Amino acid sequence: MPTDWKDALSSLLADQESDNEAANNAGSAETDAAAELPEKTGSGRRTLRLFYEKKGRGGKPATIIEGFDPEGSEDEECEKLAATLKKRLGRGGSSRGGEILIQGDCREQLRKLLKEMDFIVKG
Repeated sequence: MPTDWKDALSSLLADQESDNEAANNAGSAETDAAAELPEKTGSGRRTLRLFYEKKGRGGKPATIIEGFDPEGSEDEECEKLAATLKKRLGRGGSSRGGEILIQGDCREQLRKLLKEMDFIVKG
C-alpha cells in the first residue's frame, strides 16, 4: 500500500500504461466487434428512418430522423449531425434519445442531404 500521494500516483500511472498496452493489443478485436453493429450495412453506411409527424405537437409539423443508439458515442454523432442539418436547412430542431427532430416538413431536402452524407435513408 502506497504511503504518500507520489507513490499512489506512480502506481496509478503504471496501471494505466499496462491497460493501454493491453488495449492496443486488443484493438483489432474491438474493430471487428464495431463492424458487426446492426444499424450499419456492410459498407459502413448507417441506415436512418425518416418520417413526418404532426400529432402531439400542438398541430405543428416536424420531421423525425431515427436510427441512432441513444447511448455513448452514437449520441454524440447524432447531436453533431443534428447541428449540421439544422444549419444547412436554416431550421430549428433538437436531438435527444437517439433521434433528431427538425421543425417543419422538409423530408425531401433531408433525404438529399443525408444521401450526400453517405447515409441510407428509408421512409
